[in-house]
Amino acid sequence: MIVVTVGTQLPFDRLVGAMDALAPTLSRPVFAQIGTGGYQPLHMDWKASVPAREFDTLLQSADAIVSHAGTGTILLAQKLHKPVVIMARRAAQGEHRNDHQVATAAQMVGRSGIYVADDETGLAEALHRALTVPYVPDSPGDRTRIKDAIRHFLAG
Repeated sequence: MIVVTVGTQLPFDRLVGAMDALAPTLSRPVFAQIGTGGYQPLHMDWKASVPAREFDTLLQSADAIVSHAGTGTILLAQKLHKPVVIMARRAAQGEHRNDHQVATAAQMVGRSGIYVADDETGLAEALHRALTVPYVPDSPGDRTRIKDAIRHFLAG
């Protein structure tokens, strides 16, 4: 199963719509937590919000996670040893107040188990890599570098 999450604070219809378009072409089911957005998926199961315990169960059973570039989701995917595809919300498209998610995504490029889709057109390729490249968890030193990079960005 592929689990899509946009977090709990803001809608992200661009990501939800792109995954809904991909869902019929995938060889496994897709479930999306779509938040308060206006787009309602036609090709994947979804809920606006998911209780925490149910969400944890979904993530644990996921083959891959597709998400906004939220640091909490990235760190959780790493903790669960799940590949994660991230696509940043963009301020210019009214998806966030600034481009901090773009900066977060840029810092994650090349990290083990993290695949960055710059936009909707790159989503299919990033997801394909997440599902086919064997997942090798980061070493503790790599996780520390990811956490340090996130802390540095947030402090800066």
